[in-house]
Amino acid sequence: MTRHCIARDIKIGPGEPLAIIAGPCVLESLDMGLAIAGLLANTCAEVGLPYIFKASFDKANRSSVRSPRGPGLERGIEWLCKIADEIDVPVTTDIHDPDQAETVGAAIDMIQIPAFLCRQTDLLAAAGEAASRHNRAVNVKKGQFLSPAEMKGPVNKLAESGCANVLLTDRGTFFGYNRLVNDFIGLGDLMELDVAGGHPPVCFDCTHSAQLPGLGEQTGGRRERSPLLAKAATAAGVHALFLECHPEPSRSLSDSATVLPLADVPELLDSIAKIRRAVDACA
Repeated sequence: MTRHCIARDIKIGPGEPLAIIAGPCVLESLDMGLAIAGLLANTCAEVGLPYIFKASFDKANRSSVRSPRGPGLERGIEWLCKIADEIDVPVTTDIHDPDQAETVGAAIDMIQIPAFLCRQTDLLAAAGEAASRHNRAVNVKKGQFLSPAEMKGPVNKLAESGCANVLLTDRGTFFGYNRLVNDFIGLGDLMELDVAGGHPPVCFDCTHSAQLPGLGEQTGGRRERSPLLAKAATAAGVHALFLECHPEPSRSLSDSATVLPLADVPELLDSIAKIRRAVDACA
């Protein structure tokens, strides 16, 4: 049986509305974060989907040392808390170092573990302990190099650290060089992952899945395919969708090849909500 993941007042899992986790890849300014969160929160309310704001305070895994990384931990947490309070939404951000877990866990509703770091025992243990202490959730992105079955390891590490409030996110699997593929058989396997305490709910990351990783000094991508992936994953029955967006994608400080134009997101969310209602009606 699939259990639920809870981020503040949002319950993710079977029998619940499809949750949307969305925002810019990196925090560029407080004003931009507030504008994006406000638009997405209003749109999600209109179409009946719960919303969690996402943005990174530090993009530690970049193709180049010259790539912008974000405002840093202290200012980033300050901005995220203001967005959470002013827009009245849960927020999530990723950590890269065990020392960040307590600060983030004390302030943020959901701690995100990046895909490349999903096997890092110290990071998972610190996140699990902080999440347990502060009643937070942990979202673990499946490494592009792992099978669905191998995600038992991260889930068990979190459980052994006191955290069972877990969400798993699929963001594509390496296929040779500079290419990710989305294995929907594997997505089904991830949704049926058998670990102690039941199956964790599953999120699908439709924008990072469209990346062409390592293709040049900046990661390339096929953002035009992200709506297709989002609709397919919704029809497949995932419990949440993750996407990144920006008012001007070409000027985004991170993942400019894959973030969706903010203006296009409301129409996509409306389509996704309709697909979800059809899926629920057929269940």
